[in-house]
Amino acid sequence: MPTVTANGVELYYELAGPEGAPVVAFSNSLGTTLAMWDAQVRALSGSFRCLRYDTRGHGRSAVTEPGFSVDDLAEDLAGLLDALGIARAHVVGLSLGGMTGQALAVRHPEKVERLVLVATAAYLPPQTLWQERADIVRSRGMAAVADSVIKRWFTAPEQTSPGAAATARILVEEVDPRGYANCCLAIGRMDLRLRIGEIAAPTLVISGAHDPATPIAMGEEIASLVPGAEFAVVPDAAHLIAVERPAALTAHIARFLGANPGERRPTRAPGERAADFEAGLANRKHVLGAEHVERSLKNAGGFATPWQDFITRYAWGEVWGDETLPWKTRSIVVLSITLALGKEEEFKLHLRPALKNGVTIDELRALLTQCAVYAGVPAANGAFRWAREVLGDELG
Repeated sequence: MPTVTANGVELYYELAGPEGAPVVAFSNSLGTTLAMWDAQVRALSGSFRCLRYDTRGHGRSAVTEPGFSVDDLAEDLAGLLDALGIARAHVVGLSLGGMTGQALAVRHPEKVERLVLVATAAYLPPQTLWQERADIVRSRGMAAVADSVIKRWFTAPEQTSPGAAATARILVEEVDPRGYANCCLAIGRMDLRLRIGEIAAPTLVISGAHDPATPIAMGEEIASLVPGAEFAVVPDAAHLIAVERPAALTAHIARFLGANPGERRPTRAPGERAADFEAGLANRKHVLGAEHVERSLKNAGGFATPWQDFITRYAWGEVWGDETLPWKTRSIVVLSITLALGKEEEFKLHLRPALKNGVTIDELRALLTQCAVYAGVPAANGAFRWAREVLGDELG
C-alpha cells in the first residue's frame, strides 16, 4: 500500500500517468476518498502524471487528533509533494480539497502551477453547524448523516444513481467518524477570505448550478478575491460534481490545464459510439499500468500495430469506456471468463487491476469458488494456483 509520512501524517496516495509528464494533484472532499476522482484520472492520465491521495482521517490515510486547521491540511499536501520529489504541480480540489488548495497556494505559491477550485468556499459558517455534525458522527457513526449528505451532493434525479450509491457506501464504510468530525471542525474554524488575494497561480473556480452546500455565490466570491480567476458553472450539478457530472468537469479541467478536451472522452452519452484511441489508451494504462501498455505498443512492430490500435479503441475505448458497468464489475467479468477459458496469461494480467478496481481478496475467493460450479473444478483449481503465483502472501 503506497503511503508516505507527510507533515507527520501517514497518507495513502496513488500515481497514474507517464513519468515526466506534468503533475496534477487531486484533493478529495469531506466524506469521500481518492476514488471520487476516478473519471478524471482515467481521462487525464494519458497526458498528465495524476497524483491523488486520501485526506487525513479518510480512506486509508491516518486519523489524527482534533485541533488541526485547513492550513495543516495544506501542509499535508505540501509534504506529500516533497516526499514524492514533485517540485510543482497543478492542484485540483473539490469542497474540502478546494479549501486545501486555496491554503496551499497561499502558503506555498512555488508549488502550485495552476489551481482548480471545485464546489468550494473560502468561508463556510456557522461554526456551530460543523460542531453539531461532528458530535453526531462521533456518537452515532457515519450512517447517521449519509442520507442528508447524499441529498446535498447530488441533484434529485441522481440521488438514486449508481454513483450516489457508491459514494454513500464509501462515506459509511471507508471514512472514519473521528476523521470526518475533526475535518468538520477545521472547516468551521476556516476563513480564507483575507488571504486568497495573495494567490498568484492562474485559478479556475467551478460551481454546480444546484449546489446547496457551497452555492454559486460562494464560488463567485472566491473568483472575485483571487486575482484574474476564471469562473464557470456546471449545469444540472449539485455539490459532488466530479462524480455526478464527470465529463463536464473533466472538460473544464482539461481546457484550463492545457490539454485538448477532444483528445479523450472520459464518458459518453447513452447510445453514442466513438472509437477514441486516446480515451482507450488512458483507460488501458489506468487498469493495466502505463509500463505494461507502453511495452505492448513498443513491441508490436508493423505487423501487430493495427491490432494494438484496434483493441485500444474498441476493447478499452468502447467497452471499458462504457459507464453502464462499473470497473469493478468489468474486472469480475474478465476474471470469470478467462478462468473458464483457461487463459492463464490474461487471468494473471487482470488480477492486480481487479484489486485496484475494488475487488477484495474475500470476493476473489468467492468468485473462483462460484466459477468451479459453472466452469469446472479443474479450471477453478488452476485459477487458485494462478492467483497464488501473482499475489503470493497478499492472499493470506
